[in-house]
Amino acid sequence: MDKQIKYILTDIEGTTSSVHFVYEVLFPYFREHLNDLTKHAQVNEVKQAFAEVIEITLQEEGKHLTTTEEVLACLEKWSREDRKLTPLKTLQGVIWKNGYETGAITGHVYEDVPTALNQWRALGLKIGVFSSGSIAAQKLLFRFSDFGDLSGHFSNHFDTTTGSKKDHETYLIITQFLGLAADQILFLSDIVAELEAAQKAGLQTIQLVREGAAVGWSHTVQHFLEI
Repeated sequence: MDKQIKYILTDIEGTTSSVHFVYEVLFPYFREHLNDLTKHAQVNEVKQAFAEVIEITLQEEGKHLTTTEEVLACLEKWSREDRKLTPLKTLQGVIWKNGYETGAITGHVYEDVPTALNQWRALGLKIGVFSSGSIAAQKLLFRFSDFGDLSGHFSNHFDTTTGSKKDHETYLIITQFLGLAADQILFLSDIVAELEAAQKAGLQTIQLVREGAAVGWSHTVQHFLEI
């Protein structure tokens, strides 16, 4: 580990956790329980997200959604397309919360991750998460993980409300927020476009090459304990 590193910023999908968990467990659970959102229709977070769905659809397609059914149909479509849209991510978090709290879902985390998190914190490093999943969804995954509650390891969480993961300016915003020099932050991801953006902002970077992934970066590891 480079001695000047003070902060590790990690992606989730394909990095701390399996891509299959997201696509084969979380996304289907969301679609199966979409109608549950009607029970939360008066919650401000849900109302706001519904309004954003209507606004985005109007902007993108010139179509005005007028019923809850139309909004839910749009959310199902976006989920199947894996759109990185904030209202979708917010509402996924609302649905998944119930799944985690009832024990229907536990958050997949690779077995090397808890050990590495413990080691890094013992070295005095701070750790944060930057994922396209909402901050609420991130916290749920680690709080209700296969290895118990890992949420205490993380100092900060960032999502698409900060900016796109493929835009270097987003990493500048995070760096400024953390009050660190960019090269004191190590960013971990499986996606080359994200690593390129982070590197352009001055962060140090490592690609995680988990099962089935392709090497595409100058610095790669297969698991966290190699870092």
